[in-house]
Amino acid sequence: MPLPAIPRRVKIGDAAAFAGTTPRAIRHYHVIGLLPEPERGTDDRRRYDYDDMIRLLWIRKMADAGIALDDIRTALADTSDIERFVARLEEFLATRAAAIERQRAAVRNLREAGSPLGLLSPLVTDRLRDLPPGALRQPDLDSLLVTERVFGPLGAAIQANRFIVLATHPDLRAEEDRLEEAEAALDDRVSPDDPRVETIAAQRCAYEIAVDSAIEQAGLDQALDDLVAQHEETAEEGEEGEAAMSAFEAVGKMPYDFSPARVRCMERAAELHAASWPGDTADE
Repeated sequence: MPLPAIPRRVKIGDAAAFAGTTPRAIRHYHVIGLLPEPERGTDDRRRYDYDDMIRLLWIRKMADAGIALDDIRTALADTSDIERFVARLEEFLATRAAAIERQRAAVRNLREAGSPLGLLSPLVTDRLRDLPPGALRQPDLDSLLVTERVFGPLGAAIQANRFIVLATHPDLRAEEDRLEEAEAALDDRVSPDDPRVETIAAQRCAYEIAVDSAIEQAGLDQALDDLVAQHEETAEEGEEGEAAMSAFEAVGKMPYDFSPARVRCMERAAELHAASWPGDTADE
């Protein structure tokens, strides 16, 4: 049986099929200088010869092994220093394996929590693990998500104390709902100098003092300290979460649809709350 016709050169589609890649990938190799662009035939199409195919096959082998394209270019130019490339590849694979393990841990936490809470850091998830179903509302989760982004896992875990108190003190939860409704009513039709702003700010301050007191009485701060210490002991070396940003950076990047009156109410409540701290007296 005679052999089929053996081409001296092949088109890009055949080259891609044989190498197990795509024409688009081959064109990218040309653009970055990894694979020299071959001469074009009379039909203005690229034609790949034996040497082109050999280089393409080595590129695919190295890429499948996880070697970065820049390293492939260097390796093809100088195969004498293979040990350096292997060391860099091992480092890359170790980093990727750690990332995959973090993803698997997030999936496990998500399954155990049964809600998006499991996607937050383990410190936050463990802090709220014992809450009954439905005790943590979606806005609570949203708030924790933002806090973790700005202040990191510890900041979100501190905020979690608040939601534990709200879950175990129905009166405080009801007052929180009332205050949020009153603050939402301070829309763009309300002037920042409206007397309601000062009234609601004072009520918010009194409420936050009550929440702080409930947190202290329940010993939640000490429980959090113990949990933080436990996580520090069990955390693997080099284990890090997503980098947080400063509160100053967050102010200019996280949008909130708050009217000037509501912003002033928040500022005034913060002023009153700060003035209520022990040691903050007019004589000092």
